[in-house]
Amino acid sequence: MARYNSSRTIPIALALIIVAIAIAALISLSRAIFFPRQTTTTQSDVSQSELLSTLANRAVRMTVRGPIVANEVFHSYVVAVSPSGRTLTAYTGYLDKIVDQQVVLGNNIPAYEEFVYALSRANLDKGTELSGDENDTRGICATGRLYRFEILTADTSVENLWTSTCKGSPGSLDGSVAQLANLFTSQIPNARLLISRIEL
Repeated sequence: MARYNSSRTIPIALALIIVAIAIAALISLSRAIFFPRQTTTTQSDVSQSELLSTLANRAVRMTVRGPIVANEVFHSYVVAVSPSGRTLTAYTGYLDKIVDQQVVLGNNIPAYEEFVYALSRANLDKGTELSGDENDTRGICATGRLYRFEILTADTSVENLWTSTCKGSPGSLDGSVAQLANLFTSQIPNARLLISRIEL
């Protein structure tokens, strides 16, 4: 009789263990499916705090690349803003030869703070940076413009988001490229005139 009871309890115990494991697996799977944004939210919070910091070693940068054409007629430009300075640099050729359109201006912390808060409200810190081949922009949008937005700490990029004017290459930026580009160029007086001269 004791042998019968023990042979009957072992399968029941095993069945209960299997059911407990299955329930734990289902709970884990449900969390992964229905609450996947916990990591993204943390990443977004980190990006936002990096963007909104006004420490002296912080900066933001926009790089715009024109269509992929012959070296002699290829153009790009960069607008960089930090708590102490603002620059617009125009380049020609793929070796980034600086052309005569270069502007270097001072800045101050209150002006920088207003600017980065405007960038945050325009969702510069909401994109999810791509990795590997997905983040390789070589050859992307050959007939249009490529926009890259970076948050910098001590000249090192802590967030690097991009998009393009080509429909098939949306990139990693979640915000409006027109709004963000306008915010950057508005930091440099006469920027639009200078940019128009390089015929992007």
